[in-house]
Amino acid sequence: MHSQTDGLRKPRSAARRSFIRGNTSVATHVAEIFTRVPIVAGLVGTAIAISMCVLSFDTLWQGRAQALANARRSSANLVATISSDIARNIESSDLSLRELVQGVQDPAVMRLPPGLRDRILFDGATARSNIGGVFVMNSGGGIEAARDPSRHEPLTFADRDYFRVHVARDDVGLFISPPYSSRLRGGSSSIALSRRINASDGSFAGVGVIALKLDYFASLVSDIDVGNAGSAFVIQDDGVVLARKPPAPAGKEKLIGRSPTFHLMTGAPSGSYVSVSRIDGVRRLYTFSRVPGTSLIVVVAPAEDDVLAAWRRRSMVIGGLTLFFGVAFMAVSWLLTIALRARSIAMEKIKRLAGTDPLTGLNNRRALTRHLQDDWRRARRANHPVSALFIDVDYFKRYNDTYGHASGDDALVAVAHHLQRSVHRPGNIVARYGGEEFVVILPGTAAEAAVGFARRVCASIQELAIPNTAAPGHVITVSVGCATAHPVAMNDDPFALLSEADNALYAAKRAGRNRAVHIDDLTAMTSVNQALH
Repeated sequence: MHSQTDGLRKPRSAARRSFIRGNTSVATHVAEIFTRVPIVAGLVGTAIAISMCVLSFDTLWQGRAQALANARRSSANLVATISSDIARNIESSDLSLRELVQGVQDPAVMRLPPGLRDRILFDGATARSNIGGVFVMNSGGGIEAARDPSRHEPLTFADRDYFRVHVARDDVGLFISPPYSSRLRGGSSSIALSRRINASDGSFAGVGVIALKLDYFASLVSDIDVGNAGSAFVIQDDGVVLARKPPAPAGKEKLIGRSPTFHLMTGAPSGSYVSVSRIDGVRRLYTFSRVPGTSLIVVVAPAEDDVLAAWRRRSMVIGGLTLFFGVAFMAVSWLLTIALRARSIAMEKIKRLAGTDPLTGLNNRRALTRHLQDDWRRARRANHPVSALFIDVDYFKRYNDTYGHASGDDALVAVAHHLQRSVHRPGNIVARYGGEEFVVILPGTAAEAAVGFARRVCASIQELAIPNTAAPGHVITVSVGCATAHPVAMNDDPFALLSEADNALYAAKRAGRNRAVHIDDLTAMTSVNQALH
């Protein structure tokens, strides 16, 4: 059992180590990118912060749309409930009205004693509290029978809309009148539901009327919570308002029907839209529905500010925090960018100093090694030659003994600057090898061109005329050893090239100094001497 457990643990451990190494490698690679290009950190941080803000604001905007959608849905439910209640009451009243008209048109019923006749004509539905009265009017507008305790014998109603429409037409059916002030109940507001009564020959014989109190509609809208600035109302399709919460200011009741958006209500059975009220200038979400089979329209319109109040409070908090943290994240990202850039500059400076000779400002041996290896690889890929020059200041020990080390340093600096100015191609490298020795790497340069360059260096250094009384010519001169190689032919060893250039330098010194010798010339001379002996 023990061996089996160990056997299972090892693969898991190996997989875990592999996973950690893989993640570490990725993290290291990403860190190197940020270190090499610090601005990436700022740009990535800015992109992340902006993305967070965009996503947050998009979510908030969707929350706004959801709040409006919920308000429309709630309003639609309220409208449907009120519309159903009104439709049910009107349907019930119309059913009673039909039975009333049929009874009046039956001669047998009308010959009955008044008490019995009224019990037949007026059913229980006509006694509801929202019914102001039920009347049978003759062709002259007088009341023949009524379920109404008020005194009405001397009154005539031939001037009422609900009466005249049936006189003029026999195909109206159920007519719902505009609001009017009751002559029987002290001016209380009502609407009339009326149907035509025909004589046996089809001529006009009167009207059956049920008076529906406007208090009924007011009670329906008064129970609705529409917020601080919302409204709810029942309106007829000609723009006459039956009830409104809150009540319209005096003289502005008719503005609803004159609104430019009122046609939206009259042109569809139901719907929703946003508009600014002409009554009070409040922007509201209007949800409406026509009461089936009638000219009545039920409208619930919460104010947009009330609907979005909670969303706005939440958005202020969330949006403010999002902006704060987004700006803070961007600030931290750019501070990190500045720090990484400063670190990159410092590292580059350290790297440059590590590869720079402190006296002359040229590349030192470490930088020379790196550049030589890079040039060697490039030359091998491109199949180009590489030439190297080993340069030594002649009689420099004597110069130091004569003029002192400080002057010796000045002389080395002058020679170094002259060598740097003599190299014009960007790929050429000048380095101080040590003491009074310098190295020049000439990628892509053949032996003949390298020797020509070396001889020009010798001549130009002598022309500087830096005094050196210890030298035969009384000025500072240099000796140069040259070597050229093809990377493919030297077993991929770039340092062998330097060794050959160094050997050529010693040959130049043995030959009398202040001259340039190429290793190929030295090899040829050695072969001739061997042949002569």
